[in-house]
Amino acid sequence: MGAEFLFMNDNARPHRANIVDECLQSEDIIRMYWSAYSPDMNPIEHVWDMLGQRIAARQSPATCLPEFWRALFDEWRNIPQDQIDNLILSLPGRRKACRCKACVASSGRHTPY
Repeated sequence: MGAEFLFMNDNARPHRANIVDECLQSEDIIRMYWSAYSPDMNPIEHVWDMLGQRIAARQSPATCLPEFWRALFDEWRNIPQDQIDNLILSLPGRRKACRCKACVASSGRHTPY
């Protein structure tokens, strides 16, 4: 992945387990520290939310694991790229500062962004 690689996770308890730390250290992977309660700062969390909503809105829910995987892949492919681009672009400049201030003010919990 290269010397500039920086691993980001949501700092949830399973991601902080000793075995995970040992694995990352053994691969010389540097971890970005991130508040466990700050999904609003990470656009991918909103993409996961979009995906979950699309799965929930399907007319025929999956009845087995292979069907569920197919549905996930289908819905992932059907998320318009411009929606994902808009989420990524929602962080620059002044909006980023506002988003950061809102995240700090809410102790890393939900913000209106």
